Amino acid sequence: MRVVLAGGGTAGHTSPLLATADALVRLAAETGREVAVTCVGTSRGLETRVVPAAGYPLELIPPVPLPRSLSADLARVPTRLRAAVREAGAVLDRVDPAVVVGYGGYVSLPVYLAARRRRLPLVVHEQNAVPGLANKVGARVAARVAVSFPDTPLPRAEHVGLPIRRMISTLDRAALRPEARAHFGLDPDRPTLLVTGGSQGARRLNEAITGAAAALAAAGVQVLHVVGPKNTDLTVAPDVATPYRVEGFVDRMDLAYAAADLVVCRAGASSVTEAAVVGLPAVFVPLPIGNGEQDHNARGVVDDGGGLLVSDDAITPEWVADTVPGLITDPARLAVMSEAARRRVPRDADERLARMVLEAAGEAS
Repeated sequence: MRVVLAGGGTAGHTSPLLATADALVRLAAETGREVAVTCVGTSRGLETRVVPAAGYPLELIPPVPLPRSLSADLARVPTRLRAAVREAGAVLDRVDPAVVVGYGGYVSLPVYLAARRRRLPLVVHEQNAVPGLANKVGARVAARVAVSFPDTPLPRAEHVGLPIRRMISTLDRAALRPEARAHFGLDPDRPTLLVTGGSQGARRLNEAITGAAAALAAAGVQVLHVVGPKNTDLTVAPDVATPYRVEGFVDRMDLAYAAADLVVCRAGASSVTEAAVVGLPAVFVPLPIGNGEQDHNARGVVDDGGGLLVSDDAITPEWVADTVPGLITDPARLAVMSEAARRRVPRDADERLARMVLEAAGEAS
Protein backbone atom coordinates (compact mmCIF):
# COMPACT_ATOMS: atom_id res chain seq x y z
CA MET A 1 0.00 0.00 0.00
CA ARG A 2 1.26 3.47 -0.86
CA VAL A 3 0.69 6.45 1.43
CA VAL A 4 1.43 10.14 0.90
CA LEU A 5 2.17 12.31 3.95
CA ALA A 6 2.12 16.09 3.37
CA GLY A 7 3.63 18.57 5.80
CA GLY A 8 6.68 20.67 6.35
CA GLY A 9 8.22 24.00 7.19
CA THR A 10 9.10 23.49 10.84
CA ALA A 11 9.60 20.64 13.29
CA GLY A 12 6.00 21.21 14.39
CA HIS A 13 4.86 19.61 11.13
CA THR A 14 7.77 17.34 10.23
CA SER A 15 8.15 15.61 13.60
CA PRO A 16 4.59 14.19 13.75
CA LEU A 17 4.79 13.35 10.05
CA LEU A 18 7.91 11.24 10.56
CA ALA A 19 6.53 9.64 13.72
CA THR A 20 3.43 8.61 11.76
CA ALA A 21 5.52 7.28 8.89
CA ASP A 22 7.53 5.10 11.26
CA ALA A 23 4.35 3.83 12.93
CA LEU A 24 2.77 2.94 9.58
CA VAL A 25 5.81 0.92 8.55
CA ARG A 26 6.00 -0.75 11.95
CA LEU A 27 2.29 -1.70 12.08
CA ALA A 28 2.37 -3.01 8.52
CA ALA A 29 5.41 -5.18 9.26
CA GLU A 30 3.71 -6.64 12.34
CA THR A 31 0.85 -7.88 10.16
CA GLY A 32 2.94 -9.07 7.24
CA ARG A 33 2.07 -6.20 4.94
CA GLU A 34 4.11 -3.49 3.27
CA VAL A 35 3.58 0.26 3.34
CA ALA A 36 5.51 2.58 1.04
CA VAL A 37 5.54 6.15 2.38
CA THR A 38 6.19 9.20 0.21
CA CYS A 39 6.44 12.62 1.85
CA VAL A 40 5.51 15.93 0.24
CA GLY A 41 7.08 19.22 1.32
CA THR A 42 8.59 22.42 -0.02
CA SER A 43 12.15 23.52 -0.64
CA ARG A 44 11.89 26.09 2.17
CA GLY A 45 11.42 23.81 5.10
CA LEU A 46 13.18 21.55 7.54
CA GLU A 47 11.80 18.56 5.63
CA THR A 48 14.52 18.84 2.98
CA ARG A 49 16.97 17.66 5.62
CA VAL A 50 15.07 15.50 8.08
CA VAL A 51 12.87 13.49 5.70
CA PRO A 52 15.71 12.07 3.56
CA ALA A 53 17.73 11.49 6.73
CA ALA A 54 14.86 9.36 8.04
CA GLY A 55 14.94 7.27 4.88
CA TYR A 56 11.73 8.41 3.18
CA PRO A 57 11.42 9.79 -0.37
CA LEU A 58 10.52 13.48 -0.53
CA GLU A 59 8.62 15.24 -3.31
CA LEU A 60 8.69 19.06 -3.44
CA ILE A 61 5.92 21.42 -4.49
CA PRO A 62 5.77 25.23 -4.40
CA PRO A 63 4.84 26.72 -1.00
CA VAL A 64 1.60 28.69 -0.73
CA PRO A 65 1.87 31.08 2.25
CA LEU A 66 -1.53 32.28 3.47
CA PRO A 67 -1.23 35.90 4.69
CA ARG A 68 -3.20 36.77 7.81
CA SER A 69 -4.02 40.31 6.60
CA LEU A 70 -4.88 42.21 3.43
CA SER A 71 -1.75 42.68 1.33
CA ALA A 72 -0.30 42.27 -2.14
CA ASP A 73 0.72 38.73 -1.16
CA LEU A 74 -2.92 37.89 -0.50
CA ALA A 75 -3.86 38.87 -4.04
CA ARG A 76 -1.23 36.47 -5.40
CA VAL A 77 -2.51 33.46 -3.44
CA PRO A 78 -4.99 32.16 -6.09
CA THR A 79 -2.31 32.03 -8.81
CA ARG A 80 0.20 30.41 -6.49
CA LEU A 81 -2.38 27.95 -5.23
CA ARG A 82 -3.36 26.82 -8.75
CA ALA A 83 0.27 26.16 -9.61
CA ALA A 84 0.87 24.26 -6.38
CA VAL A 85 -2.29 22.16 -6.85
CA ARG A 86 -1.06 21.16 -10.32
CA GLU A 87 2.31 20.12 -8.89
CA ALA A 88 0.66 18.26 -6.02
CA GLY A 89 -1.63 16.48 -8.47
CA ALA A 90 1.33 15.40 -10.54
CA VAL A 91 2.92 13.89 -7.42
CA LEU A 92 -0.27 12.02 -6.53
CA ASP A 93 -0.59 10.71 -10.08
CA ARG A 94 2.99 9.38 -9.99
CA VAL A 95 2.73 7.81 -6.55
CA ASP A 96 -0.89 6.62 -6.85
CA PRO A 97 -1.47 6.42 -3.07
CA ALA A 98 -4.32 4.59 -1.37
CA VAL A 99 -4.62 7.41 1.17
CA VAL A 100 -3.28 10.94 1.73
CA VAL A 101 -2.43 12.40 5.14
CA GLY A 102 -1.89 16.11 5.79
CA TYR A 103 -0.51 18.01 8.76
CA GLY A 104 -1.40 21.57 7.79
CA GLY A 105 0.87 24.44 6.83
CA TYR A 106 2.04 25.80 3.49
CA VAL A 107 2.34 22.46 1.75
CA SER A 108 -0.88 20.75 2.82
CA LEU A 109 -3.62 22.87 1.25
CA PRO A 110 -2.57 22.17 -2.37
CA VAL A 111 -2.30 18.46 -1.56
CA TYR A 112 -5.76 18.47 0.05
CA LEU A 113 -7.30 20.04 -3.04
CA ALA A 114 -5.45 17.71 -5.43
CA ALA A 115 -6.50 14.67 -3.37
CA ARG A 116 -10.12 15.77 -3.40
CA ARG A 117 -10.13 16.11 -7.18
CA ARG A 118 -8.88 12.54 -7.44
CA ARG A 119 -11.35 11.27 -4.83
CA LEU A 120 -8.54 9.92 -2.68
CA PRO A 121 -9.24 9.23 1.01
CA LEU A 122 -7.83 12.08 3.08
CA VAL A 123 -6.83 12.12 6.75
CA VAL A 124 -6.09 15.48 8.38
CA HIS A 125 -4.07 15.83 11.58
CA GLU A 126 -4.05 19.15 13.45
CA GLN A 127 -1.14 19.63 15.82
CA ASN A 128 -2.31 22.73 17.68
CA ALA A 129 -5.29 23.37 19.93
CA VAL A 130 -6.33 26.19 17.59
CA PRO A 131 -6.39 24.94 13.98
CA GLY A 132 -4.72 26.69 11.07
CA LEU A 133 -6.47 27.75 7.88
CA ALA A 134 -5.19 24.84 5.75
CA ASN A 135 -6.60 22.26 8.14
CA LYS A 136 -9.88 24.12 8.49
CA VAL A 137 -10.28 23.67 4.74
CA GLY A 138 -8.95 20.12 4.71
CA ALA A 139 -11.21 18.98 7.54
CA ARG A 140 -14.28 19.77 5.45
CA VAL A 141 -13.36 17.20 2.81
CA ALA A 142 -11.43 14.67 4.89
CA ALA A 143 -12.52 11.11 5.56
CA ARG A 144 -11.06 11.34 9.09
CA VAL A 145 -9.91 14.29 11.22
CA ALA A 146 -7.43 13.75 14.05
CA VAL A 147 -6.40 16.31 16.68
CA SER A 148 -3.66 16.55 19.28
CA PHE A 149 -5.69 18.32 21.96
CA PRO A 150 -9.27 17.75 23.17
CA ASP A 151 -11.87 20.31 22.10
CA THR A 152 -9.94 21.47 19.04
CA PRO A 153 -12.66 23.15 16.94
CA LEU A 154 -12.69 21.04 13.79
CA PRO A 155 -15.65 19.07 12.42
CA ARG A 156 -15.72 15.34 13.28
CA ALA A 157 -12.46 15.70 15.21
CA GLU A 158 -11.10 12.56 16.92
CA HIS A 159 -8.63 13.09 19.76
CA VAL A 160 -5.58 10.88 19.16
CA GLY A 161 -2.81 13.09 20.55
CA LEU A 162 0.36 14.28 18.84
CA PRO A 163 2.57 11.63 17.19
CA ILE A 164 6.09 11.92 18.61
CA ARG A 165 9.32 9.97 18.22
CA ARG A 166 9.54 6.62 19.96
CA MET A 167 12.81 7.64 21.57
CA ILE A 168 10.75 10.25 23.46
CA SER A 169 7.45 8.42 24.01
CA THR A 170 9.22 5.40 25.53
CA LEU A 171 11.77 7.42 27.53
CA ASP A 172 12.50 6.46 31.13
CA ARG A 173 14.04 9.71 32.44
CA ALA A 174 15.25 8.31 35.72
CA ALA A 175 17.00 5.32 34.16
CA LEU A 176 18.74 7.44 31.51
CA ARG A 177 19.68 10.35 33.79
CA PRO A 178 23.27 9.31 34.65
CA GLU A 179 24.13 8.77 30.98
CA ALA A 180 22.37 11.96 29.97
CA ARG A 181 24.17 14.19 32.43
CA ALA A 182 27.51 12.64 31.56
CA HIS A 183 26.79 13.21 27.86
CA PHE A 184 26.39 16.97 28.42
CA GLY A 185 29.18 17.27 30.97
CA LEU A 186 26.80 18.06 33.83
CA ASP A 187 27.14 17.31 37.52
CA PRO A 188 25.32 14.02 38.22
CA ASP A 189 23.65 15.28 41.40
CA ARG A 190 22.71 18.94 40.95
CA PRO A 191 19.19 20.08 40.08
CA THR A 192 19.22 20.67 36.35
CA LEU A 193 17.32 23.25 34.31
CA LEU A 194 16.79 22.66 30.58
CA VAL A 195 16.10 25.73 28.44
CA THR A 196 14.99 25.39 24.83
CA GLY A 197 13.17 27.64 22.40
CA GLY A 198 12.52 24.88 19.88
CA SER A 199 14.43 24.11 16.69
CA GLN A 200 15.24 27.79 16.06
CA GLY A 201 15.74 28.95 19.63
CA ALA A 202 14.04 31.89 21.38
CA ARG A 203 15.95 35.08 22.12
CA ARG A 204 13.50 36.14 24.83
CA LEU A 205 14.08 32.93 26.79
CA ASN A 206 17.81 33.10 26.21
CA GLU A 207 18.06 36.61 27.66
CA ALA A 208 15.86 35.81 30.65
CA ILE A 209 17.83 32.72 31.66
CA THR A 210 21.33 34.13 31.11
CA GLY A 211 20.29 37.22 33.04
CA ALA A 212 19.33 35.03 36.00
CA ALA A 213 22.38 32.76 35.79
CA ALA A 214 23.90 34.07 39.02
CA ALA A 215 20.68 33.48 40.99
CA LEU A 216 20.36 29.96 39.60
CA ALA A 217 23.98 29.17 40.47
CA ALA A 218 23.53 30.54 43.98
CA ALA A 219 20.74 27.99 44.47
CA GLY A 220 23.01 25.19 43.21
CA VAL A 221 21.16 24.85 39.88
CA GLN A 222 23.03 23.84 36.73
CA VAL A 223 21.76 24.74 33.26
CA LEU A 224 21.59 22.98 29.91
CA HIS A 225 20.77 25.84 27.54
CA VAL A 226 19.83 25.04 23.93
CA VAL A 227 20.06 28.51 22.41
CA GLY A 228 19.16 27.71 18.79
CA PRO A 229 21.35 27.85 15.68
CA LYS A 230 20.51 31.50 14.97
CA ASN A 231 21.62 32.73 18.38
CA THR A 232 25.33 32.38 17.81
CA ASP A 233 26.08 35.48 19.91
CA LEU A 234 25.39 33.40 23.04
CA THR A 235 28.30 31.04 22.64
CA VAL A 236 30.06 31.43 25.99
CA ALA A 237 28.44 30.18 29.15
CA PRO A 238 27.97 32.71 31.96
CA ASP A 239 30.81 32.76 34.48
CA VAL A 240 29.07 31.03 37.37
CA ALA A 241 30.00 28.43 39.96
CA THR A 242 27.74 25.67 38.65
CA PRO A 243 27.88 23.98 35.23
CA TYR A 244 26.22 26.05 32.48
CA ARG A 245 26.25 24.21 29.17
CA VAL A 246 25.37 26.09 25.98
CA GLU A 247 24.33 24.09 22.89
CA GLY A 248 23.32 25.57 19.54
CA PHE A 249 21.26 22.50 18.64
CA VAL A 250 20.63 19.12 20.27
CA ASP A 251 19.70 16.11 18.16
CA ARG A 252 19.36 13.84 21.21
CA MET A 253 16.45 15.49 22.98
CA ASP A 254 15.82 12.26 24.82
CA LEU A 255 19.09 12.84 26.65
CA ALA A 256 18.27 16.51 27.24
CA TYR A 257 14.91 15.61 28.80
CA ALA A 258 16.47 12.83 30.88
CA ALA A 259 19.12 15.20 32.22
CA ALA A 260 16.57 17.78 33.35
CA ASP A 261 14.41 18.29 36.44
CA LEU A 262 12.56 21.25 34.91
CA VAL A 263 12.30 22.78 31.43
CA VAL A 264 11.66 26.36 30.35
CA CYS A 265 10.33 26.30 26.79
CA ARG A 266 7.87 27.67 24.25
CA ALA A 267 4.43 26.06 24.02
CA GLY A 268 4.41 24.59 20.55
CA ALA A 269 2.47 21.36 20.29
CA SER A 270 5.63 19.22 20.23
CA SER A 271 7.20 20.99 23.22
CA VAL A 272 4.04 20.63 25.32
CA THR A 273 3.44 17.02 24.32
CA GLU A 274 7.02 15.81 24.71
CA ALA A 275 7.47 17.42 28.12
CA ALA A 276 4.18 15.96 29.33
CA VAL A 277 4.78 12.46 27.93
CA VAL A 278 8.14 12.14 29.68
CA GLY A 279 6.77 13.69 32.88
CA LEU A 280 9.05 16.72 32.82
CA PRO A 281 7.63 19.70 34.74
CA ALA A 282 7.65 22.78 32.56
CA VAL A 283 7.50 26.55 32.50
CA PHE A 284 5.71 27.30 29.23
CA VAL A 285 6.24 30.68 27.57
CA PRO A 286 3.87 30.90 24.57
CA LEU A 287 5.13 32.63 21.47
CA PRO A 288 3.05 35.84 21.26
CA ILE A 289 2.23 35.62 17.54
CA GLY A 290 -0.12 33.66 15.32
CA ASN A 291 -3.67 32.90 16.46
CA GLY A 292 -2.84 32.25 20.11
CA GLU A 293 -2.44 28.52 19.60
CA GLN A 294 0.56 28.14 21.90
CA ASP A 295 -1.31 29.52 24.90
CA HIS A 296 -4.14 27.06 24.23
CA ASN A 297 -1.70 24.18 23.69
CA ALA A 298 -0.33 24.51 27.20
CA ARG A 299 -3.58 25.22 29.04
CA GLY A 300 -4.59 21.61 29.68
CA VAL A 301 -1.25 20.58 31.19
CA VAL A 302 -1.07 23.77 33.25
CA ASP A 303 -4.66 23.47 34.50
CA ASP A 304 -3.92 19.89 35.57
CA GLY A 305 -0.91 21.08 37.57
CA GLY A 306 1.85 19.82 35.27
CA GLY A 307 3.39 23.18 34.46
CA LEU A 308 3.38 26.94 34.78
CA LEU A 309 2.28 29.40 32.09
CA VAL A 310 4.15 32.70 31.77
CA SER A 311 3.57 35.35 29.14
CA ASP A 312 6.39 36.40 26.85
CA ASP A 313 6.60 39.88 28.32
CA ALA A 314 6.70 38.49 31.88
CA ILE A 315 9.63 36.11 31.38
CA THR A 316 12.38 38.38 32.69
CA PRO A 317 15.60 37.64 34.57
CA GLU A 318 13.87 38.90 37.70
CA TRP A 319 10.94 36.49 37.27
CA VAL A 320 13.30 33.58 36.67
CA ALA A 321 15.42 34.46 39.71
CA ASP A 322 12.35 34.80 41.93
CA THR A 323 10.54 31.66 40.76
CA VAL A 324 12.74 28.96 39.23
CA PRO A 325 15.25 28.27 42.05
CA GLY A 326 12.50 27.59 44.59
CA LEU A 327 10.63 25.34 42.19
CA ILE A 328 13.50 23.27 40.87
CA THR A 329 14.88 22.59 44.35
CA ASP A 330 11.52 21.27 45.61
CA PRO A 331 11.51 17.54 44.68
CA ALA A 332 8.08 16.90 46.20
CA ARG A 333 6.42 19.60 44.10
CA LEU A 334 8.25 18.46 40.97
CA ALA A 335 7.04 14.90 41.51
CA VAL A 336 3.41 16.04 41.73
CA MET A 337 3.82 18.14 38.58
CA SER A 338 5.48 15.26 36.75
CA GLU A 339 2.62 12.87 37.45
CA ALA A 340 0.00 15.45 36.50
CA ALA A 341 1.71 16.14 33.18
CA ARG A 342 2.18 12.47 32.35
CA ARG A 343 -1.53 11.74 32.80
CA ARG A 344 -2.56 14.48 30.40
CA VAL A 345 -1.43 13.31 26.96
CA PRO A 346 -1.49 9.97 25.06
CA ARG A 347 1.86 8.25 24.59
CA ASP A 348 0.76 6.18 21.59
CA ALA A 349 -0.58 8.90 19.27
CA ASP A 350 1.68 7.70 16.45
CA GLU A 351 0.03 4.28 16.38
CA ARG A 352 -3.46 5.71 16.90
CA LEU A 353 -3.06 7.95 13.87
CA ALA A 354 -1.41 5.20 11.81
CA ARG A 355 -4.36 2.90 12.46
CA MET A 356 -6.74 5.67 11.44
CA VAL A 357 -4.82 6.07 8.19
CA LEU A 358 -4.97 2.35 7.47
CA GLU A 359 -8.68 2.32 8.19
CA ALA A 360 -9.28 5.28 5.88
CA ALA A 361 -7.46 3.40 3.13
CA GLY A 362 -9.62 0.33 3.66
CA GLU A 363 -6.66 -1.56 5.13
CA ALA A 364 -7.79 -1.89 8.74
CA SER A 365 -5.92 -4.50 10.70
